Amino acid sequence: MKKIIIAIDGFSSSGKSTMAKNLAKKIGYAYIDSGAMYRAVALYCRQHGLISEDNRVDEVALKQQLGEIHIEFKVNPVTGSSETFLNGENVEKQIRTLAVSNQVSTVSSIGFVRQAMVRIQQDYGRKKGIVMDGRDIGTVVFPHAELKLFVTASPKIRAQRRYDELKQKGMEEPFDSILENVKKRDYMDQNRQESPLRKASDAIELDNGAMTIEEQEEWLLKLFKERSQIAN
Repeated sequence: MKKIIIAIDGFSSSGKSTMAKNLAKKIGYAYIDSGAMYRAVALYCRQHGLISEDNRVDEVALKQQLGEIHIEFKVNPVTGSSETFLNGENVEKQIRTLAVSNQVSTVSSIGFVRQAMVRIQQDYGRKKGIVMDGRDIGTVVFPHAELKLFVTASPKIRAQRRYDELKQKGMEEPFDSILENVKKRDYMDQNRQESPLRKASDAIELDNGAMTIEEQEEWLLKLFKERSQIAN
């Protein structure tokens, strides 16, 4: 069976990463979390004083230091999940904090940051056989991907998912703060000048607000089998 590229775009906390991870495991594809890459850059900015609390970025300094930011994905041998490393350090937990979430949209809207990350993402897909999720995968990174999805759900449902996820990880945050963050990111993601979030014309839209993870997996696996057969 010919390998394909699967591009999953959608709003923050829509469940697209869970879908992408689980599908990649089932079909033996590589999984790339493009959002984690931007989160890692945002974390680097925080660590090096390149972004203020009111989200002003020292773009001159960031551009000069961009070559010093090295992002890798490594599989945790215990959990079997892909984890994000920034300059050799496992930052998977740090990049999921609300503090980073509040600043990642600002960092990811910077043109030269997106251009650098897109080049890396496209390199990952040269041999195909990957599942990648993000905001502009089907529109900018892989416009010719054989399977494109656009995932959405209401802001309240997505905020609740984010709240539950953080609580499970021992990083509980106020629900209202998370909901505000979700709405703010929606606006910024859709209105940024560089690669705004939008549904590709040939993407299949999925509102998974009332779906279980198991239902999503069954639906997506069936869709993958259909598309991979067409690609042969």
